[in-house]
Amino acid sequence: MEDSRKLLIVAHAPSQNTRRLRDAVAEGASHPDIENVEVRVLAPLDAGPEDVLWCDALLLGTTENLGYMSGALKDFFDRSYYPCLEKTQGLPFTFYIRAGHDGTGTHRAIESITTGLRWRQVQEPLLCRGDFRDEFVDQCRELGMTLAASLDAGLL
Repeated sequence: MEDSRKLLIVAHAPSQNTRRLRDAVAEGASHPDIENVEVRVLAPLDAGPEDVLWCDALLLGTTENLGYMSGALKDFFDRSYYPCLEKTQGLPFTFYIRAGHDGTGTHRAIESITTGLRWRQVQEPLLCRGDFRDEFVDQCRELGMTLAASLDAGLL
């Protein structure tokens, strides 16, 4: 896949249900009809600036923790912010939040950091709010598929 586009998925998945969401995003992004997109899936503590510099688009996933993003995703941003600041402006991205409450603090925090990085949000974030529902899995699969298909089609 030498000429392929590269999609990085960085998702915090500390539970069985959040792993289902992460796996659904990756499955959607790897749909057989999407031919020229290489997908890399990493946990936030395993991802760093070199991974962000590698990709052509980024999909973030986090839980809502105390009204904020997961500490692991915040750590990813802390380690990646300055090394990526001048090199990834305009990077297409989107994200999903698994929120037990309303997700607004988490949403605001991610938007604040990505605005500082000057990344370009290309899809509305997905908010999986309240008690876990199987439809969240389908929504995550669609989110991954849409971002990867847009990348494959040259729209991003």
